[in-house]
This record gives sequence, C-alpha cells and structure tokens, in this order.
Amino acid sequence: MERLVTDLRGENLKKDIAYYITSKPAEKTDAETLLKNIRGHWSIENSLHWVRDVTFDEDRSQIRTGSAPRVFASIRNLAISLLRLRGFKNIASGLRKLGWNTELALSLIGI
Repeated sequence: MERLVTDLRGENLKKDIAYYITSKPAEKTDAETLLKNIRGHWSIENSLHWVRDVTFDEDRSQIRTGSAPRVFASIRNLAISLLRLRGFKNIASGLRKLGWNTELALSLIGI
C-alpha cells in the first residue's frame, strides 16, 4: 500500500509504503475491499487502543496478576463506550467533565 503522510501541521510530506499480509486469495478480493479492511483496523486502533494507551496510560499499569488486567481493561472499555454513547468525541475531556459532575457521571449508568 502506498500512502502520502504529513505531520500534524500538514507539512513534511513523504511517501510511505506499507506491506500487509492477508489470508484472502487474490482472486476473491479486490483493492477496494482490502483498503476498507485496513482502514477499519486503523479506525479501531485510533478510537480505542490509542485512547486506552494515552488517556488511561494503560501501558504503565501496575496491575499484572490473575484476571485483574482483563477486568480493568474491560472497565476502561466500558467507560469509553459509555462516553461515546453519550456523544463525547474526546474521551479525556469527557472524563474531566464527569469528574466535576457526579450527577452526569451517575446518569451514564442509569443512576
């Protein structure tokens, strides 16, 4: 896949080539389908994993034993989903807003 990449200011344009491996045979798919799959993957990465890594600082978590890491990841996913369902585009901003408004925070879970 060939793509043009810039920095956040839209400057320093460069061409980037990425290689992908798929289990789909070439005769059963086309470039448009592959592009949708790649974009779908990155939309998940950008909307969920990045939020967990940056907003919740999950990579530095000290929770490592038993089922606790899975439980806390599920709680983080639940929080992100509730905020998105409530219309928050920026999860960090939504968390700050809920931190100052207990009633709004409780309303997310129906209390």
